[in-house]
Amino acid sequence: MTDEKPLTVMVSAGEASGDAHAAHAIAALNDQGVSFSGFGMGADQLQTVGIELIVDCRDLAVIGIVDVLINYPRFMKRLARLRDAMRQRRPDVLLLVDYPDFNLKLAETARELGIPVLFYISPKVWAWRAGRVKRISRLVNHMAVLFPFEVEIYQKAGVAVSYVGNPVVADAVSPYSRDEACHHFGLDSSRPVISLLPGSRTGEINRNLPAMLATARLVAQQRPECQFILPVAPTLEQTFINDSIGDQAPDGLCVVKGESRNVMRSSDVALVASGTATLETALMGTPMVVMYIINRLNYAIMKRLISIPDISLVNIVAGRRIVPEYVQDAATPEAMADDVLSLLQDDARRQTMLNDLHTLKINMGDSGASERVAELILKLAVRTP
Repeated sequence: MTDEKPLTVMVSAGEASGDAHAAHAIAALNDQGVSFSGFGMGADQLQTVGIELIVDCRDLAVIGIVDVLINYPRFMKRLARLRDAMRQRRPDVLLLVDYPDFNLKLAETARELGIPVLFYISPKVWAWRAGRVKRISRLVNHMAVLFPFEVEIYQKAGVAVSYVGNPVVADAVSPYSRDEACHHFGLDSSRPVISLLPGSRTGEINRNLPAMLATARLVAQQRPECQFILPVAPTLEQTFINDSIGDQAPDGLCVVKGESRNVMRSSDVALVASGTATLETALMGTPMVVMYIINRLNYAIMKRLISIPDISLVNIVAGRRIVPEYVQDAATPEAMADDVLSLLQDDARRQTMLNDLHTLKINMGDSGASERVAELILKLAVRTP
């Protein structure tokens, strides 16, 4: 081992959750005592574990086909910068995390250079655009997937694949009890707490937060004792958040940077944008209502491509609808407020959901995804003395 040069890892993560998951995998390399250097695309968390940011992903977080087309020149400039860095530095392995359309273009360059590619967090080929599996089979050396049912999909396509588990299992923890979490945020633990989780990207905030704030105001009219808390992703600028909230907040809205799991712990009900946060909320054992709104043209296109009935990962993993979903025009404040109030007031419904979330947590398995990804990085890496 001492005769080998240090491992060089290139990482590409395009948004806040990918930045966190990639950072945990890199930290696991550190914990194993591996000598390495790294560079690529990410944000604060990757930078904290020693990855040099060639591209900061915070200005690339967009949603849907239309937004991608509008921002296409920006994407291409960042892609070119990463490709140049890859050609100059010739990393031992390329770790791609989610963000498939961008990252698979980066994989094309890695393929040309003979650099092995590990793709962590599979594109949702089981939900839409299943044909992407063929492209993945040409460009990716190994898939590290989060759900057991994904393994068969890639095996059938001849792609080397490992089920590593879901990093959310390890992440979905809080050091606090509910009372302690409320105290931490200056909330009254004797009063109901409702959290609003609109997503981590600017497009998600623009489209989901107004409906969430309107829902909160309706709930407050019925239950004035309710408290509301909004955690915002560390990758978002505070001025953007302030402008997004404007004068639409319910009275006393508590806004915090990060700390989403502690917020979930404090909450009696969460109103959550569809995405990884729904799984985190489920694993924290917090009853929830799921919603999502995207650009209308994006929705019209995606509706024709999506092949599954539910959008939230909680319901997909459970194999049935255990939490309510409100998508696009159905995501009205009136409908969502009714469901939030029901989960506060209907003890039987609340307990049924809690039981279902507990079962899902058991079925999600143990932690250790980051460590397994670190092992795959080492197996794939091509190092020369």
